[in-house]
Amino acid sequence: MRGVIKLLPMVLLAAITACGSGGGSSAVVNPVVNGWSWIGGSNESGAYGVYGLQGVPAASNIPGGRYISVSWVDNDGNFWLFGGSGNAANGVSGNLNDLWKYIPSTKQWVWMSGASTINAYGSYGTMGVAAAGNVPGARLGAVSWKDSAGNLWLFGGFGNAANGVAGALNDLWKYNISSNQWTWVSGSNTISATGVYGTKGIPSNSSVPGARLGSVGWVDKNGSIWLFGGAADILTARVYNDLWKFNPSSNEWTWVAGESSVNIPGIYGVQGIPALTNQPGGRLDSISWQESNGKVWIFGGHGIDAVGKLGNLNDLWSYSPDTNIWTWNSGSNVSGAYGTYAKQGTASPNSIPGAREHRIPISWVDSGGNLLMLGGDGNGASTSGILNDLWSYNPANNQWTWVGGSTESNAFGSYGTLGATAVGNQPGARMDGVGWVDSSGSLWLFGGSGNGANSNGYLNDFWKYN
Repeated sequence: MRGVIKLLPMVLLAAITACGSGGGSSAVVNPVVNGWSWIGGSNESGAYGVYGLQGVPAASNIPGGRYISVSWVDNDGNFWLFGGSGNAANGVSGNLNDLWKYIPSTKQWVWMSGASTINAYGSYGTMGVAAAGNVPGARLGAVSWKDSAGNLWLFGGFGNAANGVAGALNDLWKYNISSNQWTWVSGSNTISATGVYGTKGIPSNSSVPGARLGSVGWVDKNGSIWLFGGAADILTARVYNDLWKFNPSSNEWTWVAGESSVNIPGIYGVQGIPALTNQPGGRLDSISWQESNGKVWIFGGHGIDAVGKLGNLNDLWSYSPDTNIWTWNSGSNVSGAYGTYAKQGTASPNSIPGAREHRIPISWVDSGGNLLMLGGDGNGASTSGILNDLWSYNPANNQWTWVGGSTESNAFGSYGTLGATAVGNQPGARMDGVGWVDSSGSLWLFGGSGNGANSNGYLNDFWKYN
């Protein structure tokens, strides 16, 4: 199934509160109602990027079709997009390191940094020193955060370091929006770096996570960056369940929880009961959220279940940073579960999303505290493939609601009229798009690998969900 990964880092890792998905966790926003509108890009797969002049907004600019990118929302409400795997400007496809900004007020894209070609190597400069010539190499499957000062952060993925062939990365980067400069903060400028764990719970300048892709992350109330899981290689034969924290003030990593070895089975305990011995198994391509109280939630991914089997998961976990305790809340403790879709729009103890990975990195939390997610690659009610189902989870009653989209895999998109919201509009099934939540609570979705109106491949369609 998994010869070359079709991953990921971030429903909305990019809207982290300082993500959001990311790459990351998500901001608390107002409720949304079911109404999609196709905003821009092609309604078919295969579109190439229109870059224009670097730093100059234009109505004709738009990133090419891609998947496994990362995203952020800045403090001014602009949307940011970095890299992934897809189409550049020159008629070829590969890994990307282009950085884009979308300005909702003007409805224009701006190419800000990186190459308009594929497979660019990283330019690292001096660790800790920002410079105009610095730029991360092309990559897919990274994870992203935004800090309280508005800086954009990027970790790892699979791609190009300073030289040589592509591989898994553990480099940590910071991008300053006002100066348009990258800083290499931590990690190696080569591929396949081994992790240095140190002592669990003790910060250290020498500690660092190993190279990986497909992690999830979030930022806590103190401004520390958190990282969970991922895979050590593109074939995903080695998956982590380690949990890390990075302090930007001291530039120190702390190994917080999980194991220093790969392919650890999950220890589930009793559903709904927190326990110090509980821990999710190793996995990549999960979905994550962060509540306003700091509690973190992780759903599914491709990983190791309770009996040691590697497969797609639909387990839902919560983690309390204050107690360092995991709780298994919902879903199966074995891989491969299919979804159960009760009445659309109605919460039910019998509803549960099917096992999935390669999530669209758009997870968000509404103003009522419900966790929402969209699509991925996995199991619908009875078929397997790419998905476009929309789900909501209520932590208060431990119930899922199927909100919209198809109960089965591989649905094609229904685009309607450009710019017009309609009940019948629906993005096609896909994995690894990126997304953002704006200040009014609307969800925005871009690209991924999946179905347009009639074709399958790299997408650059741009959607808004009101």
